Amino acid sequence: MYITDMSAFYVLTGQVTYRMTYNQSPHIRVRSGIYHFVRRVPADLQQHYRSDRVSISLRTKSARAASRSAVSISQRLDDYWHGLRLQKMDVPALHLVIGDTEDVDDNSPTMMEAVDVYLRLKADKQTPTFIRAAKRNGRYVAEALGNRPITSYLSSDAAAFRDYLFDKGLALGSVKRIFGSVRSIINLVMLEHGIEGSNGFAKTYMPERDDSQDRQPIPKDQLIKLQQACVSEDDEMRWLLALISDTGMRLAEAVGLHKDDIIINTPLPYIDLKPHSWRRLKTKSSARHMPLVGASLWTARRLQTHDSSYAFPRYCDGKICNANSASAALNKWMKATVGNGNVVHGLRHSLRDRLRAVECPSDIIDAIGGWTTTGIGHAYGNGYSVDVLAKWMKKIEAKKDLS
Repeated sequence: MYITDMSAFYVLTGQVTYRMTYNQSPHIRVRSGIYHFVRRVPADLQQHYRSDRVSISLRTKSARAASRSAVSISQRLDDYWHGLRLQKMDVPALHLVIGDTEDVDDNSPTMMEAVDVYLRLKADKQTPTFIRAAKRNGRYVAEALGNRPITSYLSSDAAAFRDYLFDKGLALGSVKRIFGSVRSIINLVMLEHGIEGSNGFAKTYMPERDDSQDRQPIPKDQLIKLQQACVSEDDEMRWLLALISDTGMRLAEAVGLHKDDIIINTPLPYIDLKPHSWRRLKTKSSARHMPLVGASLWTARRLQTHDSSYAFPRYCDGKICNANSASAALNKWMKATVGNGNVVHGLRHSLRDRLRAVECPSDIIDAIGGWTTTGIGHAYGNGYSVDVLAKWMKKIEAKKDLS
């Protein structure tokens, strides 16, 4: 069937509407604004699949990015299906062929063994953060693909690993950093062990993703609803969210707080945010004083009721600071509470918008949020006092009862 004058046509299946434009891959569909790759499994290969079609979310709203991803996936499927068909061929003297995987003894280290070797070789860089990141990224690979010899991972495995990370809700930047870490681990260990071959994670395609769409500011009415729900639930996870909602802190900053960082017995309560051995700060300007008002002040008082030295012991114990785990749990709860499109990092964007709305000077906004301020003049002096910052924070405090 040719589509000439029509720019698009629609196929309705049950409750889902698929949209396919004539200039895109024939295997692209749109569901609720997100592009998906959908392709039927050939009849002669369906015994290898649990379903008669392959359906993969491309996790993008960009037609161009979806088209590129779909072409790549389709080509890899064609190669894989070709391999499956070759396996069915009656090949003469197959038992003499070198490379039959059942007869090959792969002595290369497994992924987690490679992590251990990597950390031993990189002993000069073994900060707690570096060690945690390497071990965490190795575990991600083992969880998604199995703890296999590092030379057994193919480019198709790496693509599946990429999709696994996106499905966990990680942003493109985070996925790229994890891939960089995994590539470095495998490259160094292959070099150290004299292993010939290619790194399956070397050239993995990364689709264009506009993660900023997932980090939009949260409207005021939904912010109030969220804060009131936090008060109603009144537990550690909701304390963390309430604190971020009226400080604009990065999630990792908040998760890694020690209770001594929270200065509450003073006329102007505030957080003294500084780096710790278990949690570094993103930039030099991230170290700052943040006045406590509204929901954040409520949280600070609630934190005095538990015995741990750490503000959020569920996610940080002084050895491990697990902001990723907190992010997944909080985003899931936010989705159920105030709907899709609202994520934890959106609270930080909301704070900037709220301060702009009351005409707060941009350098004070940067000081409150720990954003890097451009200009030579801003590098001099000790910055703004807590009382100056508190004056502007009180102007954006929502008028609601959080007692």
